[in-house]
Amino acid sequence: MSKQETSPNEKHPLLTQHAMLVLWGAYAQQMGLVKALEQVELSQQSRTHQPQTKIIEFLVAILAGLPHLQDLSRSAHPLVRDRAVADAWGQPAWADYSGVSRTLQSLSDEEVNAIAEAIDAISQPFIDLECERAVASAGRLVYDADLTGRPVSNTSTTYPDTAFGYMGDTVSLGYQAALVTLHSPTYGRLWLANQLHPGDTVSATQAEALVRAAEARTGLRPRRRTELVTARLAEAEAALADAETAYDAAYEMHQAASYRAKDTRLELAEWSREQLGLEREYQRENRQPTAHCKLARARRKVATYEKRLPRTENALAVAERRMAKRKRKLEATRDEVNRLRQHHQQLLADNESNPSPVRALFRIDGGFASQQNIAWLIEMGYDVDTKARSTRVRDDLIAALTPETVWQRVGGNASLTAWAKTTANGYFTYPLNLALARYQTGKTVRHSVLVHYGEDDATADLDGWFHRYNGRQTIEAGIKEGKNVFQMHHLKVRSSQALLLQEHFACFAANFVRFAAHWLVEQQQVHQLPFDTGSVKQMVQVCAHTSAWVRRLGDVWLLTFTEQSLFAGCSLQIGIGTIQLPLPFVRGIHFCHF
Repeated sequence: MSKQETSPNEKHPLLTQHAMLVLWGAYAQQMGLVKALEQVELSQQSRTHQPQTKIIEFLVAILAGLPHLQDLSRSAHPLVRDRAVADAWGQPAWADYSGVSRTLQSLSDEEVNAIAEAIDAISQPFIDLECERAVASAGRLVYDADLTGRPVSNTSTTYPDTAFGYMGDTVSLGYQAALVTLHSPTYGRLWLANQLHPGDTVSATQAEALVRAAEARTGLRPRRRTELVTARLAEAEAALADAETAYDAAYEMHQAASYRAKDTRLELAEWSREQLGLEREYQRENRQPTAHCKLARARRKVATYEKRLPRTENALAVAERRMAKRKRKLEATRDEVNRLRQHHQQLLADNESNPSPVRALFRIDGGFASQQNIAWLIEMGYDVDTKARSTRVRDDLIAALTPETVWQRVGGNASLTAWAKTTANGYFTYPLNLALARYQTGKTVRHSVLVHYGEDDATADLDGWFHRYNGRQTIEAGIKEGKNVFQMHHLKVRSSQALLLQEHFACFAANFVRFAAHWLVEQQQVHQLPFDTGSVKQMVQVCAHTSAWVRRLGDVWLLTFTEQSLFAGCSLQIGIGTIQLPLPFVRGIHFCHF
């Protein structure tokens, strides 16, 4: 049967069990997504189905929220038999899930990168425009970063590069996905990067990579705070001079101790030979030693140097340890100076190549908030909202409380008291704002420490500070959406390349659904949509699995929901044709993959 015969038309409507996937397919063709994926070169040979078709089918499976790849063929309403969805996505037919699996298994790193670049190029104009809108409306970009587990069976041996690590409240075998999002005025949340790591990866090691991935994706970055690094470098160079002086002194002491020990050993050896020779001479001549004879003197010398030798060797050992310690400190200080010099030069170069810096806020949880990461984020020009990971900082702030301490209620069971521009007794590299949060749950009281660095005085608006940091729950909601709506807690593939593609497709799918929702609203100029376009969960889990009759009249698609559908009696009409992707106000479109 030809594609023309199976395509929906006015006289021969097709029944779909996946109405929303038809709408999304029409949108994907309009925005150029289908064409972009079909143009990716894949080495696998074509038989019944093109490998590009199977890649598109994998994306559709994620958009449909299918838990397992085999659900493409073995669910109650198999997608592979839905001709209307295939036609909407510009495909002659769908392949069996086994063929999709084989194609995914055969992907190379280069092919996965090419696919990722293709879909990134499609979403890049939307991201560029949202960056412009965020800067125009709020004056800055707001990023959120987090790490989430992708567990597999603890007895599994078929997933590559897995490791045991904390995932939620338990230790499990699997992966860690490092994620970063952009707060979007239009869509609420846009995914920028998703990087898969072994399960034993911890948050503190991923902060820098996520910042750089976000900058690469948006093409925007703040002005680097080179003046802070300049001051820090001067301190490090002074410390290096002190370390060199201390090492030189320790080296001199070691040399002196070494000479004393060497001289003592030589003297002992010499007087021991002298004693042995005299004893043989006295024995040969049958002489008895006297109190002041040569043999008695030699024996006294030997006893003196035998007694002195342990002291000199102990002094040498102490000098060696001191010199080694000073050497380690010297090398560490020199490495720090070299690192800061390189870092400073890079920041200067960043500023020179960044004529239009933006303000940007990075919100991270305490797992990312090591001393080094906070200092690095500040130097990179970011405002920072996080929580202190050190219990020492929390305990010191609790110890500083007095009966006169003023607490401000900022939530149902939360109160804050704050300190402005403090390093917490030298714990932090730069002065910043700290707030001790007190949570009262019945008779239980818990404390945590909020950390802020930025141009605004967070201590003057504790309520705003508290709710701004907790605004990072948007990425936690996104992680929950990925697991429960797009079924990312089910790993549908097992090769390392396919796992990376699944992660990338899941992020793209979450963005794509939001882009399409706004497009659908614009399409329905007269009639109101029967479903909530603000609910990704409803669109994926309900609308993508409801039945409708599909007709295609030239460039117009008409969907009429069946009597068995939740939206019975409703119809949707959408036009098809090329659409203008959004363009940023200032910058031209640029494509980037991380």
